[in-house]
Amino acid sequence: MKFRKSGQVLLAAAVSLGVGLGITSCGQSNTVDFLYVTANKNNPGQIAVYYVDQLSGAISQIKDSPYSSGGRNPVAAVTSPNGKNLYVINKDDNTIIQFGIGTDAKLYQAHTYNTPGSEPVALALACTAPSGSTTSTTCTNAGTYLYVVDYFQPHSPAYNETNNIGPGALAAYPINSDGSLGTPVANGSLSYFPVQYFPSGVNVTANGSFVYVVNTNTEISLTGGTTDTSKVNPSIKGGTISAFAVGSDGSLTAVADPDTGNDYFTAGTAPMGVASDPTSRFLYVTDYLQNQVLAYGILSTGVPQAVNSGPFSTGTAPAGVVVDPRGKYLYVTNYRSASISEYTIDQGTGAPSAGASSTIGVDPYPTCIIVDPALGRYVFTSNFLGNSASSNRLDPNTGALSTSQNSPYPTAGQPTCVAAVSHGNHASQNVSATAQ
Repeated sequence: MKFRKSGQVLLAAAVSLGVGLGITSCGQSNTVDFLYVTANKNNPGQIAVYYVDQLSGAISQIKDSPYSSGGRNPVAAVTSPNGKNLYVINKDDNTIIQFGIGTDAKLYQAHTYNTPGSEPVALALACTAPSGSTTSTTCTNAGTYLYVVDYFQPHSPAYNETNNIGPGALAAYPINSDGSLGTPVANGSLSYFPVQYFPSGVNVTANGSFVYVVNTNTEISLTGGTTDTSKVNPSIKGGTISAFAVGSDGSLTAVADPDTGNDYFTAGTAPMGVASDPTSRFLYVTDYLQNQVLAYGILSTGVPQAVNSGPFSTGTAPAGVVVDPRGKYLYVTNYRSASISEYTIDQGTGAPSAGASSTIGVDPYPTCIIVDPALGRYVFTSNFLGNSASSNRLDPNTGALSTSQNSPYPTAGQPTCVAAVSHGNHASQNVSATAQ
């Protein structure tokens, strides 16, 4: 997702956090998750931290929150499966910040890393199950690799400085046992793997075997809701998916389209968000300009094969997408229509069908979306122009969403993304908080 600060209309001032919320108390004894919300209005950016109430899904900001994001314009965040680390990317500083997470949800800045290229826009964390395990939900370590997408490659000969366009980059960072990051996996003499123009999202399958990057190939400004037709990939029109197979040593190999031989797959007009299901069988991509979600089956080679009955209608300008940890339901944030679309996933084909309540409204403009990692019972969104975060209850029997108590909740100004860790003895569902 592209977040520009120039020309933004500030529809609401940041609300003083934790004042007058009137919500159910969320002390540690009844907290099921810790929720983290990044926001980019201030310089440096901010991270608001909340307790999530186990019974209602209501969120309550902790003392000392918000925290500095460690840089300018934080746009995405993801947590480690052991609940000990939060990773935030600051787009305007080209940095990844590792925060330690305390037992009380507080954040402690640990390390800062520079990305290979410039303007990081998305990240995802791989967490494969221990040897002999049959399900990724048992993964409780620090993670294996952190994948970060840069809007622009470093020193790319294809970069057009006049128009500020060029191909993107994917970097794969090994994660050490303490959550710190190692040197990015080498690609020959490069520290990154090339992707196409204006990448917007990244996803790694639950089994850690494949990584997918979606490329809009046309610059999309979410703050304005428009495209800039002067900034397009000069060689490819329309959206694409860059797919990579992950080797046992962490190396990445581009997956080729068997029909065309290209190192990319066509994907609508402007793919924005990407998510896969917990079984690593299905892949879902939102098409921001065509108001649809694309569904794919993942072949054993990593090739994404379009579902025959697709694409599937969404609200206006779909952005974020997530699959619940049971693999039964799919949720999409509709940026321009301020809503979440709900779908039930066909377990045989992966095709999504409109859910029990179809859509539910949230504040404008929803960007990131996640399902809580402890119980898989609450769905959270960051609402960029609403200066808020929404909490919705997820009915595990039908997938229907209903608004949690007093939702939406005030955040720091212009929230961009959400991430969460489970609290206490709740087993993590290993929900990927892939940011768009």
